[in-house]
Amino acid sequence: MPVDPALYAGFIAAAVVAIISPGPDTMLIIRYTIGAGPRTGLAAVGGVQLGLLIHAAAAVLGLSLLIISVPLALRIIALAGAIYLAWIAWQQLREGLHRPGQKLAAIEVRSISSAKALRDAMFTNLLNPKVIVLFMAMMPGFVAPERGAIALQFAMLGCTMIAINLVFQLSLVGVAGRARRFLARPAVQRGISLMTAAIFFAFAIMIAVEHLTGAP
Repeated sequence: MPVDPALYAGFIAAAVVAIISPGPDTMLIIRYTIGAGPRTGLAAVGGVQLGLLIHAAAAVLGLSLLIISVPLALRIIALAGAIYLAWIAWQQLREGLHRPGQKLAAIEVRSISSAKALRDAMFTNLLNPKVIVLFMAMMPGFVAPERGAIALQFAMLGCTMIAINLVFQLSLVGVAGRARRFLARPAVQRGISLMTAAIFFAFAIMIAVEHLTGAP
């Protein structure tokens, strides 16, 4: 086993805590599952895993460390992520402000394609600077250089995080899918859209404030 067993157990515990903490990925999966169905939710889960896979590869290759060591690069990613979250929030806001008399078919989230769900989830994950920092701030603490093959240890830790995240997010789709039939009324869907828009706008603002203000 390339990773020290004791460190590996600690990493699993830390990864579980990090993954179950609410974030844009979680909200996107729940929203798309409730609004468009489990198939779309599963597409969003796939998008998140693709994003994490790219982050893991970047960590193995040392690219994530390079990004966080260059403040301007991290700020650019943070700005792109904040803008993307704000765009998703705007789409949800438009849906929530549809008039009660409009047909359900006109509500965008109900006709969202799996491809769009996958794309939104992947870019939401890729452009989240917290995920980059998480990979580079947490993972090195669970690597034992004396065991050799540091890149292999990073790869194993990254794959473990993806596996844990996949189990958690598939569970989200299952729960949200069951709740969907109770939340299918147009008025409820509009309320969910407005709440989702507010949360995503808040995420966008927090990312922008944290990474783009007060920086030298």
